[in-house]
Amino acid sequence: MKRRILVLVAMLWAGVTLISCGGYNSGYKPPSGLRERVLASQGVTAGFSTGGLQIIDGYNDTIPRVAPLGAGSSPGLMAITPTRNIAAAFDASSNNVYAVDTVKESAIGNVRIAGPTTSMVFPTAIGIGYAAVPTATVNGFSFIGAIDVMNFSTGVLTTIAVSNAQTVVSNATGTQLLVFSNDSNSVTVLVPDVAVPPVDVSCSTAPNAVCTVVPGFDRPVNAVVSGSTAYVLNCGPQCGGVQASVAVFDLNSLTITSTIPVDAATMAILNGSTLYVAGTSPTKNACTGETTAATICGRLDVVDLGSGTVTGSAVITDGYHDRMDMTTNNQIFIGSHDCTNIGNVNNPVGEVRGCLTIFKIADGSVVIPPDNGNVNGLQGFVSRTVEYVAQGGNLRVYDITKDILLINDFLPEGNINIVGYVGDVKAIDFF
Repeated sequence: MKRRILVLVAMLWAGVTLISCGGYNSGYKPPSGLRERVLASQGVTAGFSTGGLQIIDGYNDTIPRVAPLGAGSSPGLMAITPTRNIAAAFDASSNNVYAVDTVKESAIGNVRIAGPTTSMVFPTAIGIGYAAVPTATVNGFSFIGAIDVMNFSTGVLTTIAVSNAQTVVSNATGTQLLVFSNDSNSVTVLVPDVAVPPVDVSCSTAPNAVCTVVPGFDRPVNAVVSGSTAYVLNCGPQCGGVQASVAVFDLNSLTITSTIPVDAATMAILNGSTLYVAGTSPTKNACTGETTAATICGRLDVVDLGSGTVTGSAVITDGYHDRMDMTTNNQIFIGSHDCTNIGNVNNPVGEVRGCLTIFKIADGSVVIPPDNGNVNGLQGFVSRTVEYVAQGGNLRVYDITKDILLINDFLPEGNINIVGYVGDVKAIDFF
């Protein structure tokens, strides 16, 4: 009860504050003086950069004369609360997660987690986040892996042991966590509020009040949560399983109510009653319809959740898909890592291709931008027709009305010239 009251108070405070910041009806401006701000995690480049979270003017795609917010020397993966009052970044050089107050543009603190993470979430406005740490060693637990609960208001770290925890997804209130482990056919459901700090090994005796392990999946790797339903992505053959699919999972009863076969499934985005599912099948991976030197391509399946069927499919770039974002004009930016890179963006002679695909919902067409590298971050906007893309260590700006990159100081790509490797990007104002 105490935590729920704190959550409610914090959300109300953050909502009022951010409405003021986002709309600026009261005339308030943050310390930077910027009305529309974006944060990019910026790693150290020898002799040129100190690393941190670079503040960008999202109104005109420029870097103001504002010092980056501290986040270690190699910040990459970022997470942000739904109300955008807290942003956090994982620093790979120290295994610390740094949190910042986006209203005050100041540091909240940092918490050292038990190892590297590629998945973390801050589901509510209060300063509590969750990170999946697959290599964590936990005393009293016979396997490696954990979910680290980071409380930035107290600086306390609570470790919940979960074998090989790779990805964590939360419901809207942070009262349920879905944890996905490597090479597993089960999903672990945690109730973090009742975990006992500093170390909780309840999963070794599940089911119990903290931990329930639900079998019946096929190499599940991620989920999209909508209300009391989770659409769990069964990776299937791409991850050593049998059949890729979307498992409709009821969070109240913790049961699978139906399963929808798809070509491949590692990432998805929900739009109304339609789920767009991306992945790379080890068998159905021909690049049919594309003129490319790539020999393997991924798939984007369009799933009608009402009928439980796939109503369309598109050929996209390959790799392990783990980034998706939808624009206001119904385009889906799809990013992967470890894809087939072709050509050289710095010497664009012939085909140039990397890990980014743009899918147009209106006609089902696909655009493969001429850029190389892994896609680390995607960020769209409400008031502007652009998409920020962190790809290959650079921060690109796409005009979503023309399928081109803006800012032609880096032809043919639009580029915000941040010194240092850009590991992720998040907008922190409602615009």
